Amino acid sequence: MTQEAQLTDLVQEAQELTREVVKAPFRLRTYRLIRKILIGFILVSIVNVLFSFFFLTPKMYAIHRENHEMVIKYRILQDRIRTAQQQVEEIRLRDLHVYRSLFSSDTLALQGIFQAYPDEKYASMVGDQYEHLMIPTWKQLDQLARSIYAESRSFDELQQLSSDKEQMTTAIPAIWPMDRSAMKGHIGAFNPRRYHPILHRIQPHNGVDLPCTRGTLIYATGDAVVEKASKQGYNGGFGRQIVLNHEFGYKTRYAHLDKVLVETGDTVRRGQVIGHAGNTGRSTSTHLHYEVLYKGRPVNPINYFNKDLSEMEYEKLMENMRETNYERLE
Repeated sequence: MTQEAQLTDLVQEAQELTREVVKAPFRLRTYRLIRKILIGFILVSIVNVLFSFFFLTPKMYAIHRENHEMVIKYRILQDRIRTAQQQVEEIRLRDLHVYRSLFSSDTLALQGIFQAYPDEKYASMVGDQYEHLMIPTWKQLDQLARSIYAESRSFDELQQLSSDKEQMTTAIPAIWPMDRSAMKGHIGAFNPRRYHPILHRIQPHNGVDLPCTRGTLIYATGDAVVEKASKQGYNGGFGRQIVLNHEFGYKTRYAHLDKVLVETGDTVRRGQVIGHAGNTGRSTSTHLHYEVLYKGRPVNPINYFNKDLSEMEYEKLMENMRETNYERLE
């Protein structure tokens, strides 16, 4: 090998060694840089976790503030609902004790409207962080909505009654169905939950029994149309009976009659004689079974007798009420 060839080999070897020497520090620097980046990322993560644990980040602080404001809004809403419910209750009391008294009207019957909704309605809120706020608030809102609906229905009816007040005053049952001096004995009391001592079961008495002698005159207690005039038959135990439709939701029944003096479809006026008292049907002695029905529901007729009674007369009437056996209860 010539000197030139040896020299060329030495130069190439030197170049290769130089490249390797240069490559080694570059990789080392690269590894060190990656290590620093990883360590920095880990340290930043640790600091962030520790900061988040002890301090709120701007984003977490904003969320916390919004949640706090939401809780305050729920509390304010609950207070407003309670205030509104109290106002509705005040209106309801005036409705019951003032407005309906003016029109001699019974309470509007809305069966079931105030029953609580099933818990399934609120199931979607169960388990939520704010369940203790949301469910009671929604229950309050539902109750308020029901109360407002009930009063709306009641005032609709009162509005109708006010427009027909003149006709209504003569139609609503407001007098005794017979001369009080003709009564003989105690009045059989109205009791829809009467427990019969012999039959040992609830046996409702949906009217009052007015004992008297056979042939005592029976009067219509308000202007009405004769809905039923049964002159024969047992008729479910009522015997000979008359049912009057007074409109405005009111009907009256006069049962166990000896004579029926009107026909179905007749128009009668308050105080008009419509029959004679008797002892027909499921009856043990002569008396008049008298009922007042409001929207198909029996109500206590005594509440319609006390319009022209003094306080003393009313107290005496109450003392005269008894559980009687004027009717068989088989």
